[in-house]
Amino acid sequence: MTQARYPLPHAIGLAAPTRTPLLTGSDPEQKRRELLAYFCQTFDLYDSLFDCLADERAWFNKAIPLRHPLIFYYGHTAAFFINKLLAARLIDQRLDARIEAMVAIGVDEMSWDDLDETHYDWPKVTELRSYRAKVRTLVCDFIRQMPLTLPIDWQSPAWVILMGIEHERIHLETSSVLIRQLPLAWVQPQPYWPACTDARLRLDQVPANSLLPVAGGKVRFGKQDATYGWDNEYGERHIELAPFQASRMLVSNAEYLAFVQGGYGQQQWWDEEGWSWCQYAKAQMPTFWVGDPAEPGQLQLRLMTEQVAMPWDWPVEVNQLEAAAFCRWKAAQTGLPIQLPSEAEWQLLREQVPGDQPDWTQAPGNINLARFASSCPVDACPQGEFFDLVGNVWQWTSTAIDGFDGFKIHPLYDDFSTPTFDGKHTLIKGGSWISTGNETLKSSRYAFRRHFFQHAGFRYLVSRYQEPVIVNPYETDTLVAQYLDFQYGPSHFGVANYAKTLADLAGELCGNHQRALDIGCATGRASFELARHFQHVDGVDYSARFIDVALDLASQDSFRYAIPQEGKLVEYCEARLSSHGLGANEIARIHFSQGDACNLKPKYDHYDLVLAANLIDRLREPARFLRDIAPRLRSGGLLMITSPYTWLADYTPPANWLGGIRENGEALTTYQTLQRLLAAEFEELTPPRDIPFVIRETARKYQHTVAQLTVWRKR
Repeated sequence: MTQARYPLPHAIGLAAPTRTPLLTGSDPEQKRRELLAYFCQTFDLYDSLFDCLADERAWFNKAIPLRHPLIFYYGHTAAFFINKLLAARLIDQRLDARIEAMVAIGVDEMSWDDLDETHYDWPKVTELRSYRAKVRTLVCDFIRQMPLTLPIDWQSPAWVILMGIEHERIHLETSSVLIRQLPLAWVQPQPYWPACTDARLRLDQVPANSLLPVAGGKVRFGKQDATYGWDNEYGERHIELAPFQASRMLVSNAEYLAFVQGGYGQQQWWDEEGWSWCQYAKAQMPTFWVGDPAEPGQLQLRLMTEQVAMPWDWPVEVNQLEAAAFCRWKAAQTGLPIQLPSEAEWQLLREQVPGDQPDWTQAPGNINLARFASSCPVDACPQGEFFDLVGNVWQWTSTAIDGFDGFKIHPLYDDFSTPTFDGKHTLIKGGSWISTGNETLKSSRYAFRRHFFQHAGFRYLVSRYQEPVIVNPYETDTLVAQYLDFQYGPSHFGVANYAKTLADLAGELCGNHQRALDIGCATGRASFELARHFQHVDGVDYSARFIDVALDLASQDSFRYAIPQEGKLVEYCEARLSSHGLGANEIARIHFSQGDACNLKPKYDHYDLVLAANLIDRLREPARFLRDIAPRLRSGGLLMITSPYTWLADYTPPANWLGGIRENGEALTTYQTLQRLLAAEFEELTPPRDIPFVIRETARKYQHTVAQLTVWRKR
């Protein structure tokens, strides 16, 4: 490997020692110390990033409309540890329920996001600093005391800790992008976040890009190293690639300028999605360029905390739509099949960089915070015959993320990957200057919407490889498919549809038909049915996968799923709202969102009806839910509870069961406990009644269950 054109500066102090821990080892106590150090270094590094905020407004104003203000993200990564440790039943109480509800959900501009509110009563910065300190203490104590055997696997308590650490390292990067989009007067440089000062400020000084041949070959996907990985990294896929050519360097600001001046504003170089974004954003040049592109000598570049004269030899930073438009334009200029790399083609290029992050004694490029807190010249970091195969900026691909063969969802973070398997989220590869931890690994797989901004640029290929567009046409996750069939599929054995039965009863019993809450709504059938009777319906579920399906149904009327029939045979089915007489009138009245029934946000209130169907025996703290739901109902409002009272330790600690136990030697049923817990605030409206339901598991296996319905009117 040739030497870098620039000598290494001093490494960024807080980040220099960072290496992703291996899951293997022979000494559990040494691994415990390693995990503790990795957690503390991550927590301190994240805190240090927010030292770059110089104005109170930087905390509480949105950098861009579709993301929360930075105060959310400052608390979010700490609350994540608490929420995941609770979900794994490794701790038994919250530190601050209000904070943990407010900063738990709503990170990205996904379809289930709830960023439509105009105001949040955010905690003060000092309050969140205190909260983060408490989380730090709790997690440190937990690491010191947790059971630890090697190797660490998905079931290990240490996996939950690594999940929280790598999650915070993701937000280290995404928060730095938001800081970069704040007004310059609201931020301030910090000596331990040093930007690169090497740059060619004249266009004629920038080295010309060129194409190099790359032999084709077989690419094997699927995580094989012994480090923490997100669920989408596991599984297996094999692709055979023909030879291609790749640009030696990333596309620089200088190289992209030719497109800005000669094609950026012309619709012919954009696809439909790209041109729609371009028109919406009124974009005339890359977002981080400042000035008039007609006067390139006056252009500047916005960095994280400062604005500098345009470094023409640094990589251009664009979204995927802009990168793809450049490739179409350049293909027309050259007559060559120029396009973005596929994930497989990038993976083949990556083989020229020896080793992986845990092996590095010195980072091979501008990555892992080892050089700068900004990009640097595109010819500063040689790697084999190329430059910046990893590091400097992320590299957009043409590949929409999906799961490999054998993909399995990690149960503690069920909405990390699957909401992105929609054909709309494209992979970025290689990491940027601020990528650390899992982000720096060869096996990492991160994807964003194509209009999204990271510290991301691109290199181009001469290739005729066409990436297959993989959008799973049928939902195959067993639980999601089962609920779709239960709520929208055919009836069995003469038993009426459960969700419709409950919604119709609610319409009959409730005197006021303004606002309803369907808590634990799953894929949303009862919410849609309630919208026949109520003017506003909130459908809330803990699972983002369920909410995503409900939203897809609302937007496209139908959703396909596959139900196991026998062995590997499946039946392909389709849920369709219109086939149940549900349409625009009902959809307009519904708002679906993700939420925790035991820790709901304050906005969920003033209801005439709360429906909790088959919920209480699946909650960790059912008594807390019953206590907290009462203030959310108006006087005279109804609480409808159905449950088969199937109490299981997998869902509810036995100490929290409401019934099915003996109290002082006497049998205690759930219904008796409900009467006791609800007596102060409610009166029982009707005697309990049985409501049967049937869930199909396979062609010849069904669950036939009888739930008890109780109805309570708030005094």
